[in-house]
Amino acid sequence: MNILFLCTANLHRSRTAEDFYRKVNSKHEYKSAGLSQKYCQRYGTTLCTIELLKWAEKVFVMEETHVQRIAEHTGASYLSMIEVLEIEDVYQYMQPELIAALTSHEKLRFLNI
Repeated sequence: MNILFLCTANLHRSRTAEDFYRKVNSKHEYKSAGLSQKYCQRYGTTLCTIELLKWAEKVFVMEETHVQRIAEHTGASYLSMIEVLEIEDVYQYMQPELIAALTSHEKLRFLNI
């Protein structure tokens, strides 16, 4: 399964999810991106594109506002594949508490080994 993790800047949350799950569960393909062009340009990170959304079979976003941002740009086309994790932007890359939030999340249990 192709799994896409999205957050605002692709700096901490979505990159951690991509890198962590790539290491612990090789049954799937993982990518991550940000939804803010401003922040992705500032930090030199990956911006979400239509091509990434088309590639994905499942999309996990960190906040409800991320769903709204996708809908603004693509309409309802990808909404059925999106799950909201409700993980706040208070963590650093690979912070143990962020990994704990990811691995304990009910929607991500199928990725844990």
